[in-house]
Amino acid sequence: MFPAMQGRSRALLLAALLSVCAACANLSFERDTQASGTFESTGMAVTLLSFDLPKGALLIARENVSDANLANMVVTETTVIPYLGPMDWLLDIIGLRWARVRGTWGVASQATRE
Repeated sequence: MFPAMQGRSRALLLAALLSVCAACANLSFERDTQASGTFESTGMAVTLLSFDLPKGALLIARENVSDANLANMVVTETTVIPYLGPMDWLLDIIGLRWARVRGTWGVASQATRE
């Protein structure tokens, strides 16, 4: 009936789907000993015109780990996908980014230090 209305409803549906995906995050811990272990946290964010929604993917992943309040947390690896190097500005127009933060927490035992 109204062809312009179909285009608007598709754009609205796409925006709704992107906003649902924007809040995806995950956090997991594995114990190595009673007082130490490893963690992995992931976060996903949508970028529209250089605005990360709800915030940057790496920031989401780091905040999830920080909120756990475990002692002696050390980040050993961070990954952001996609990363296009010098052409990364293309993803600032519109894009979906996924980030992962891995590391250790707690006090390592004498056996693992040697």
